[in-house]
Order: sequence, then C-alpha cells, then structure tokens
Amino acid sequence: MEAAAVTTLDVELARRISAIIERAGFRTEPEIGTGAPRSVQVIEIAIDALDIAGIRPFWKAVLGYGDEAGADGPEDPLVDPVGQGPAVWFQRMDRPRPQRNRIHFDVCVPHDEAERRIESSLAAGGRLVSADRAPAFWVLADPEGNEACVTTWQGRDN
Repeated sequence: MEAAAVTTLDVELARRISAIIERAGFRTEPEIGTGAPRSVQVIEIAIDALDIAGIRPFWKAVLGYGDEAGADGPEDPLVDPVGQGPAVWFQRMDRPRPQRNRIHFDVCVPHDEAERRIESSLAAGGRLVSADRAPAFWVLADPEGNEACVTTWQGRDN
C-alpha cells in the first residue's frame, strides 16, 4: 500500500485555490451568520436506548442513513450517506426513564419519498403514532417510544 503524504506542491495548489476563492468574494473559513470566523465543529446526536439492536434499524430507515465505514456491530454510529447530517449513535441505558423524550427528529423529505420512508421505518420495527396531520407530517416511534416525524411541504395551508 502506498503511503499518503502532503507535498509542497499540494500546499502551493491549496494556496492558489484559496487566493482565487478570496478574489471571487468567498471565504475559506467557517463562519456563523455574523461573518465572524469560528472553529470547525462536529455535531453528533446520541439516542439513549435499552436495546440498541432493537431500535437502530428504525433510525437507519427513518433517517435514510447508513452504517459508518468499518461498522461491525449495533453500537456503531449511523451516518448520512451524503454527509449533510450529523452522525447518530446510541448510548446504552440500564433502566427506562419514566418521562417521554423531550426531543424528536423532524425528517423533511420530498413528498414522493415520504411513503417509502414511513413504510421502511415501520418494517424496521417502528410504529405509527399519528397521521392526523398527513401529508404535512406523520409521527412515528421506535420500539422504545423515541419519536420522529416524517414531514413534507404538502398540507401546510390549513
């Protein structure tokens, strides 16, 4: 196997590309809406679970995520196949919590994708909590009751 290394040619090419980007009026540093530079951050989402193997397929289906590269077990994170969303991982709990979860996911999909996403989530062990506001959104839950809504742009005029 060949070893990878950054050469002085690579560094010079990166400098030239950065200069072209700046001249075009773009920035190469991450920023928040204020324009102030900030350090790069990574956001991951952790879901507490008693039975990780029991709820992981639901989250994989409802989010449309895949296994992290090199994953070999149910406790490995799920990742967005196009790299837009945060990784989701599962934290084992030793006993259930009595209260309902206070955070849920809204998974916004094109209207023609919603039915397939719902069906795959149900097939992966999820349950339909409510379709009262369909086609604006459907509320689903994993086998432990953690909720996610599959949402579309349709049906929001009322």
